[in-house]
Amino acid sequence: MKLVVVGAAGRMGKALIQVIADADTVVLHAALGRPGSVAIGSDAGEIAGCGHLGIPVTDDPLAAFLHADGVIDFSAPETTTEFAALAAQARIVHIIGTTGCGPEHEAKIDAAARHARVVKSGNMSLGLNLLSVLVQQAAKALEASDWDIEVLEMHHKHKVDAPSGTALLLGEAAAAGRGVDLADASVRVRDGHTGAREEGSIGFATLRGGSVVGEHSVILAGEGELVTLSHSALDRSIFARGAVKAATWARDKKPGRYTMLDVLGLSSTH
Repeated sequence: MKLVVVGAAGRMGKALIQVIADADTVVLHAALGRPGSVAIGSDAGEIAGCGHLGIPVTDDPLAAFLHADGVIDFSAPETTTEFAALAAQARIVHIIGTTGCGPEHEAKIDAAARHARVVKSGNMSLGLNLLSVLVQQAAKALEASDWDIEVLEMHHKHKVDAPSGTALLLGEAAAAGRGVDLADASVRVRDGHTGAREEGSIGFATLRGGSVVGEHSVILAGEGELVTLSHSALDRSIFARGAVKAATWARDKKPGRYTMLDVLGLSSTH
């Protein structure tokens, strides 16, 4: 399967190139960089530290998508929606790990999914997506009147969106377990005299610092006891491996929008 990597010179791009170079089921077809990047023209494998691959980094998405089977995209919302349209035109797989997408971006991705096979997730880790299922089950089993839910996340100091896409994914899982809308239940900021915690709310706490790849915990707090469900990302390659697994899974599926739960066979929606 011939894959295009978006953001080839970034942290995730390099991890993806390394994983693809080591895989038996996929090959690197093209590597895209930002226009004006110093990486343009350089060998993608050498940038990623896995040796010469003979594939120069390009800033031309049309050329990169030509004859490709899929694209893996951990970029920015505007870039992702641009590439979603191209993936739809090419009728190929589009794996989206981009976070921070607003309703306008999601609408464009939904439109592209009428023709492309889109797998989008706030986190491509297989373990984290399994955790989301456990969170939903726990939230369903433990009544909101007796148990409070808090989502705690920490990432490296360069991350630009908060809460993280993964924290929101876990919050959505908790909300689904409770049968509520996360937009109505979530508490993102606490400062000053906030008053008592509102029953049924789902709180978020965001930490940033250093080089932390990703730490997420969902705390269910009852009277006299705590249940903590957590996941630690120790290396970005876990996201890259998950994205590659998603690409190979989606290759023979019908056009549509999927999640990593579909890839794991844990979703009831497809």
